[in-house]
Amino acid sequence: MGSIPFGYLLVRKFRGADIRKTGSGNIGATNVARTSPALGVLTLLLDAAKGAAAVVVVWTVYSAHDPRNLAFVAALAAVAGHIFPVWLGFRGGKGVATGLGGFILLEPKTILLGLAIFIAVLTACRLVALASIVATASLPFLALWMGEKREPVLLLATASLLIIAKHHTNIARMLRGTEPKFKLRRT
Repeated sequence: MGSIPFGYLLVRKFRGADIRKTGSGNIGATNVARTSPALGVLTLLLDAAKGAAAVVVVWTVYSAHDPRNLAFVAALAAVAGHIFPVWLGFRGGKGVATGLGGFILLEPKTILLGLAIFIAVLTACRLVALASIVATASLPFLALWMGEKREPVLLLATASLLIIAKHHTNIARMLRGTEPKFKLRRT
């Protein structure tokens, strides 16, 4: 499920373009929103939905058992699938929206606190990548603070590390001062 490249598919279908050749070259919602805010929002929703769907499938299939840890594995797998999609030569997005969708079902309070951090950082600096990195890095610590057990925190931390590592080009641009500030283009 995580490998479905919704941003790529939507821009190809509705704009006749390859989103990987526009802006940052990423297939995620932020880059898609630079081309079309409406498609960016749809990409965000669909990428989050595939993370949520992975968790729901585990809950449904394994409902007779305690599937909590396995649901965390499913959310992590959806993030990894988004970052390394088989359909695009293992070159995908950054996994933020997919992680949001999967982990909000498992850690709603933690994710809501992470979203508040994201909004605060984005409002302060208008750098989506920095907001994503700071919010993502906070999640394992917030989950621990909220009393989550060790195994789920480790799985959440692994997903967080993957997402942060995928932002390596953004980090380099931020250090050079060339990371573009986010603004919606009207279409």
